[in-house]
Amino acid sequence: MTSSEQNSATQRVAAAILIHRQRLWRLVHFRLHPCLRGRVDSEDVLQEAYLDACQRAEHFPEDGTEYIWLRLIVLQTLADTHRRHLGTQKRSVAKEIRSPDANHGQTTSLSIVGRLLGHLTSPSQAAIREELGERLRQAIEGMGELDAEVLALRHFEELTNQEVATVLKITEKTASIRYGRALQRLRSLIQEIPDFERSTI
Repeated sequence: MTSSEQNSATQRVAAAILIHRQRLWRLVHFRLHPCLRGRVDSEDVLQEAYLDACQRAEHFPEDGTEYIWLRLIVLQTLADTHRRHLGTQKRSVAKEIRSPDANHGQTTSLSIVGRLLGHLTSPSQAAIREELGERLRQAIEGMGELDAEVLALRHFEELTNQEVATVLKITEKTASIRYGRALQRLRSLIQEIPDFERSTI
């Protein structure tokens, strides 16, 4: 690739990041491990991912899948961030997110629980948060990894059904069916938990 072509590719990457910045920030904010909230800035993760994407600019897709490409790079950057900060102490978490295309298992359930219980922030709510968090985590993991991942991608990352199908390598029909089933199951589980803020889902 010539210098001119490299510059052109880098400009396309920069333009795509600008267009999708809000979605990418939402991705980082959602997927960031709960232990790192307050210690790691989502903007720093995005900046690191931006630099990495520019280095890979020659591979920028021209088929309309630029968000999926950028998302993969951001997830890889986030995985590196987790490894740096969590280290061997949280090796199991790093292992879960090593492959951005893989189902995230426990990491996904933690992300969903963190989002659902984000309103419980005061010291007096700590015990409630811990109890609800464990019950929700077990319930979400009971859905199965694929259903939980579809729920995370559609409802929390706000990917389109087509994007979910591309990321998980399943058909759009399967993605749609699994999302509806997972969302209904989560709502049913929440209804069984007293005093839970139902407006969060």
